Amino acid sequence: MAIRFDGKVAVITGAGSGLGRTYALEFAKRGAMVVVNDLGSSRDGSGANSSAADAVVEEIKKGGGKAVANYDSVATVQGGENIIKTAMDAFGRVDIVVNNAGILRDKTFVKMTEDEWDIVLAVHLRGAFCVTAPAFKIMREQGWGRIIFTASGAGLYGNFGQSNYASAKMALVGLMNALKLEGAKYNILVNTIAPVAASRMTEDVLPKEIFEKLKPEYVTPLVMYLCSDECKDTGMIFNCGGGWYSRTAIMCASGTIIQGKGEITAEDIMAQWSKITDLSDAKPLNNIGDTFAYMAPLLK
Repeated sequence: MAIRFDGKVAVITGAGSGLGRTYALEFAKRGAMVVVNDLGSSRDGSGANSSAADAVVEEIKKGGGKAVANYDSVATVQGGENIIKTAMDAFGRVDIVVNNAGILRDKTFVKMTEDEWDIVLAVHLRGAFCVTAPAFKIMREQGWGRIIFTASGAGLYGNFGQSNYASAKMALVGLMNALKLEGAKYNILVNTIAPVAASRMTEDVLPKEIFEKLKPEYVTPLVMYLCSDECKDTGMIFNCGGGWYSRTAIMCASGTIIQGKGEITAEDIMAQWSKITDLSDAKPLNNIGDTFAYMAPLLK
C-alpha cells in the first residue's frame, strides 16, 4: 500500500534547504499541498532571503505539485500565525506540521552569552510553540493532525559546547509529551525525530567521509510514515540517520521503597543506591500519573 497525502496540507518550517527541502519535495510527490517556510537566514540565524523558499516552491510546481512560500520567522507568535495563515489562505486547511527550522550558536557553557542562549531557544523551542499552537487548534476542529518535532542527540544524550541547543532540543520532548495527551482524542499524533543528516547545520561538525553518507533523504521516509494515516503511534522519539532508524525512550524503573521510621536519611539513600539506579526493569510511562503505581504501597 502506497502512502499518500492527497487532499492534505503539510507545513514545513526551515524548508528552503537540507532536511526541510527533502520533506517538502516528498510530501508534494505523494500528493500533499505544501507550505514551504524559510526565513532565508544564515546558520547562526542572521539575515533573511526569500530565494531559498521560492526555489523549493518552483521545484515542486515543475514536478506538477502544489506549493506556496512563506518567509516569516518561526520565533514570534505573529510569525507562527502568519505561517499557518498562509496555509489556510492558499489551501483552506492544515493537516501536518513538521517543525524543522533551526540555527546554531555553539559555545562552551562558561563562554555562552545571554543572546546566544536566547536566540537558539527562540528558534527551536519558542518557534515550535509559535507554529504548532495555531495549527493545533485547526487540527482539533478537523479531528485529524500530525505534528513532528525535531530534537537532537545533543539533547537526548549530550554534546560538548551545545548547552543552548541541547536544552532547546530536550525541551521539545517535554512539549511532545504534553501534546500527545491533549491531541489523543482528536486523532492528532505527535512524534519527535532526532536526525543525523548532511546539512548546513552539520557540514563543519561531521567528518567529510561521514557527512557524505548521511543524505537528508534517508530521514525523509520516517517523517512520511509518521505523518500518514497508516501511523497509529504517538509520543515517540526516533533516532535516524544514514539508513538507521531506532526508537529511544525516557524510561522509569521500579526502584525501591525505603520504609523509614519517621524520616529517611541520606545514609538510607546511599545504602539502597544500587537498587535506586537499577534499570533492569525500566519501561516507558504514558504520563506522570503512571509513576504513582510505583508509590502505591506508600499511598495506602
